[in-house]
Amino acid sequence: MIEAAMIWNEPNNKSHWDPELDPDWSRFANMAILAADAIASANPAVTRILGGISPIDADFMALMKQYGVLDHVDAVGVHGFPLDWNLWQIQEWPQKIGEISTVTDLPVWVSEVGVSSFGAEEVQLWGLRRSAELLLGNASRVQWYSLYDLPREWGATTRHREAEGSSYYRHFYMGLLREDGTPKPALEEFLRYAPGMGLVQWFHFEDPRLDDAVAWMKRLGVTNLRTGLSWADSFRPNALDWYDRQMEALAEFDVTITFCFTPEHRGVMPHHTSPPLVPEEFAEFCATMTRRYAPAMAASPVRAVRATAA
Repeated sequence: MIEAAMIWNEPNNKSHWDPELDPDWSRFANMAILAADAIASANPAVTRILGGISPIDADFMALMKQYGVLDHVDAVGVHGFPLDWNLWQIQEWPQKIGEISTVTDLPVWVSEVGVSSFGAEEVQLWGLRRSAELLLGNASRVQWYSLYDLPREWGATTRHREAEGSSYYRHFYMGLLREDGTPKPALEEFLRYAPGMGLVQWFHFEDPRLDDAVAWMKRLGVTNLRTGLSWADSFRPNALDWYDRQMEALAEFDVTITFCFTPEHRGVMPHHTSPPLVPEEFAEFCATMTRRYAPAMAASPVRAVRATAA
């Protein structure tokens, strides 16, 4: 089920990693190396990706290279939302990918790209079309965020909240489907790009949308999906039952699984963005989930290319 494993999500974004607790990202780098090696030990065929960075920052990538993190992964991820949050224009996508490629020769995955329909659904439709034109063929993988709008009562994983005005509310309108499951105009446009373009869909613990999401993805011709398994959720009652149900439902897809979110009681501070007290515990979670859900593959395509080049 697991084709690839992404180590954390947006580590250079304070919504997902606390820079006050780790101002030089040395704790993150150590944790990422431990996790990457643990995944490789559990199944060396699984492609390991450094968690998609947001904003796209070549200096941050250079820091990860300096710490040696890039020697332990097979690809790097970037996330971009130029029509909603980033301070650059959508036509700059090739330049942004190029900036990362000057730091590393690892494949660059656009593991999250999306456009909110907060202002107008027509904007999202245009943004999807333009993103596909700019990215397909220029990135090793492209994954659109997301299938569903985020239910308002769940809240967005961000530290900005309402203080940032529409920047917060845009989080809730990123789907190709509205919260009630009805299609937006961009859904039909997405059909033109699948399966070359994958999807990102985060499933909350015991998410009631799981089965409908699988049905929609099959209808759309999606073959690769990025989702997550939360380390924090592993301490909930019946966590393993939920993990099993989620991964069984996704068995027909090539899944990029994102490992992230620190359990409050295992962090330096009680927050999911905190560095863990014992980073080896996160690495062991990654290894355990990989052993449980990674299929037996002969070799990772990314790793095979790198070995041939070497």
